[in-house]
Amino acid sequence: MRAHEAGALHAEGYGGPPHWLPWPTDVMELLPQLWPQTVRRDADGRLEVGGVDVVTLAREYGTAAYVIDEEDFRSRARAFRDDFAAPFEPVCGGVDVYYAGKAFLCTTVARWVAEEGLSLDVASGGELAVAQRAGFPAERIGMHGNNKSLAEIQQALDYGVGRIIVDSFEEIERIAAVATELGVRAPVMVRVTVGVEAHTHEFIATAHEDQKFGFSLAGGRAQEAIDRILERSDVLDLRGLHSHIGSQIFDTSGFEVSARRLIGLHAEVAQRHGVHMPEMDLGGGYGIAYTSEHTPLTPADLGKQMAELVRREFAALNGGSEAGDDVSVPRISIEPGRAIVGPSTFTLYEVGTVKDVDLGHGAKRTYVSVDGGMSDNVRTALYDADYSCTLASRRSEAVPRLSRVVGKHCESGDIVVMDEYLPDDITSGDLVAVPGTGAYCRSLSSQYNHVPRPPVVAVRAGEARVIVRRETVDDLLALDVG
Repeated sequence: MRAHEAGALHAEGYGGPPHWLPWPTDVMELLPQLWPQTVRRDADGRLEVGGVDVVTLAREYGTAAYVIDEEDFRSRARAFRDDFAAPFEPVCGGVDVYYAGKAFLCTTVARWVAEEGLSLDVASGGELAVAQRAGFPAERIGMHGNNKSLAEIQQALDYGVGRIIVDSFEEIERIAAVATELGVRAPVMVRVTVGVEAHTHEFIATAHEDQKFGFSLAGGRAQEAIDRILERSDVLDLRGLHSHIGSQIFDTSGFEVSARRLIGLHAEVAQRHGVHMPEMDLGGGYGIAYTSEHTPLTPADLGKQMAELVRREFAALNGGSEAGDDVSVPRISIEPGRAIVGPSTFTLYEVGTVKDVDLGHGAKRTYVSVDGGMSDNVRTALYDADYSCTLASRRSEAVPRLSRVVGKHCESGDIVVMDEYLPDDITSGDLVAVPGTGAYCRSLSSQYNHVPRPPVVAVRAGEARVIVRRETVDDLLALDVG
């Protein structure tokens, strides 16, 4: 971050591009790592996805709109399923991949996830209701959340979910009480805070001690939670341990320490209690490319590296054991997070105004205002997230202009794309597309300024269809009982 004692406006280079944003040789170029697999430009420079151009999509469904490439989504789901299964097969018989419902979930997406053979992670009664509506197999659902209500626990047990990830001592008692009332044995996993600091934004780093999730290894809280669950083994079935070190993570180094500590606790439970837990969840939160500075690993590389570190840690653990005393490797599961749906979607906007602002000292900034903003993508304001953008509705030969894409809301922080080179002739009525908006944008969306939420439009093989409809003013007023 540039700094100056008299304020940011006086800092050297203020108003210029960030270090990772180079001057483009072709302002219309599409970087493949940022876009869904079927996105390309037609002869007129219009963006196409799944064989349908965005001008047609805008005319049919309006803007702003989330556009999801169904084939891209399914392809990424299959890649995580297959590219993890192969290296984990000799280690523990395979791996279970849990899609992050919180990233984006609707009935259609839940069905895609089920059809591609993945499991599903939900974190509320509402997300579970979507899974139920889709007919998602209950045994492949994991129920997360740091403050599950009695109603949510009962909903999960009534449906027969495969695991409830326990997050507090109070929750142990709640689950036991509901399971007793229903006459069932609840499958539970213990979320362990392993004390690993993920190299990510502080609000999405989830395994250091000073945060709300899980039981810490420090001070023996995780061990105490395990003891309490085993004391209620009549109604609680301890399936294993769970850890999640954060989100938007680009290498596996943090997982080495996390896995070592989790495996150590797994072995301790076997030694102390004679209990061999059959499952272990190593989390995930793998990063995606939002801009040219991001270089995520492929599912194949991630799968090989994760399988090797699990194999290595269990081999080290069992190195001095006598025959028959080895701790067997439990069934491993992972949670890719945004890595499946994030890159599969872009947001399509129409430009409303273009404004140059004089910053002084010969510097200026161009503001491109679009018909959406922080109500459909709050991540820039919330996390200082960087995004990319491109002119989507036509070809341009104009020189690049450093621009800031902003929304229509009454906030100076209503920024969609902080810095991007767009053609100098960009104007009102043009369409622009922002890639990488599949994860957390619709999920975190709001009705700020009473702006209805955009639709989600799925495209595949030349056909487009709405899978989440656009909100209307009637929807906004429907809850207002005044």
